[in-house]
Amino acid sequence: MYLHIGKEKIIKTDQIIGIFDLDTATISKATRNYLAAAEKSGEVVNVTTELPKTFIVCKEDGKRKVYISQISSSTLNKRSEITNNNF
Repeated sequence: MYLHIGKEKIIKTDQIIGIFDLDTATISKATRNYLAAAEKSGEVVNVTTELPKTFIVCKEDGKRKVYISQISSSTLNKRSEITNNNF
């Protein structure tokens, strides 16, 4: 199944490792370091021009991708549950 994460970006739900709220997750220095390393290695894809609320960690073709989205983590989680329950 697929999950719309913002703008015109859709990802496969089976590629999602985690959906994280930027406000609460970035309190941890480890998370900030993780995001900085992902940014430095070119793994971050920003799918918003608005205030970012969420980051989604995925594994696509054996490579890590971190998507930054303006959609809240709770909304994305609800969307993924609805998608998974329909089939």
